[in-house]
Order: sequence, then structure tokens, then C-alpha cells
Amino acid sequence: MKISLGSVVTQFFIQHICGQVLIFFFEAMPVVKPASTWTSGSLKELKTNLQQEKGAVVKVYRGNIMTVHVPTVAEYQRVCWEFATDNYDIGFGVYFDWSPITNYAITVHISESSDDEDEEEQEELANVADVEKGCKVTVNTNLGEILPMYRQDSHHAVQGGSHEFPGEGTYLLKFDNSYSLWRNKTLYYRVYYSN
Repeated sequence: MKISLGSVVTQFFIQHICGQVLIFFFEAMPVVKPASTWTSGSLKELKTNLQQEKGAVVKVYRGNIMTVHVPTVAEYQRVCWEFATDNYDIGFGVYFDWSPITNYAITVHISESSDDEDEEEQEELANVADVEKGCKVTVNTNLGEILPMYRQDSHHAVQGGSHEFPGEGTYLLKFDNSYSLWRNKTLYYRVYYSN
């Protein structure tokens, strides 16, 4: 459930634990503007240009998710992305981590499936103390969704987008090939800042 209080959204859910009904509240996060997205037919041009750039062409192996961590920086106001693939689609989603920035470099992380990330998220979300002393639950999530994960026809058209910084934090651009049992995906991508 969501409650909107002006420019702040508080999320909560109700769960029955220890014979009691507990209400879990997430920390309030500001409401973020939606991302701007577009497609372009210039696949060949983008691929040719990105083949010249180091690290811009990668293979996302079957069953894997590649996450690009992009911290906000004071000199710019928005993050932009463009990507394409060879022959097959790929899942794509954008999230924003409100946690304090500890690394100002753009980094890439590969995980074997969303199951790994889901387990880590669950560990972060709830910490249940001794039930004999009463259930103490702390919910801590700083992750907001900008663009939900959807399969993109990036083999037919360049997929692009941008998002205005909602505040200080780190964008997580996820390229998801976890649904593919057989096919690795060749991904051409670039991420950059703009005003």
C-alpha cells in the first residue's frame, strides 16, 4: 500500500507474525518524476560508434543481470542512456538508490540471476528479533523504481532515455538476461551525464 503525503510517499504492508498483526513502514522517499524514453532507428550507427569505445560492447550471459551503478554528480542534472543488442531482446529497468554515495565512479556489477538480488534485498528489508521478547522489525529500503523492468526490442531499435536527478544517490541501470536459458546477448550501451 502507498500513502502520498504531499511530495513524500510512505509505503507499508501488513503481516501477521508471532500471533500479532504488524505494520511495516518503509522510510519515506520523495516522489520522483518519470523518465523520458525514446527509440531510434539508427542501430547500425550506434553500434559502429560504440565499437570504438572501450567497455561499450559487452556480452550479458544467459541467466545473468548486468547492473550499471551511476552516482549523481553536482556538475550535471540528469543521467542519459542508449543501448542496442544483436539479434535478441533484453530486459531493462532503472532504479534509484537513495543511500549516501560512497563511490563516485560508474561501475558495473554482474549477478547470476535476480534470485541473488532478491535474497539480499529480503535480508536488508527485515530484521526480526527474538520472538519471545516480542517481534522487533526494522525495514530499511532506499531503493526507488524509475522504470520497471521490461524486455526491450533493442535488436530492432536503439532504446534511449534520461532522468532528472531526484537528489543525491546512485542510479542502477539493469540489463536483465536472466530469463534466457540458451542465448547470451551482445549489448552495446552508453551512459552519460547531461544538463
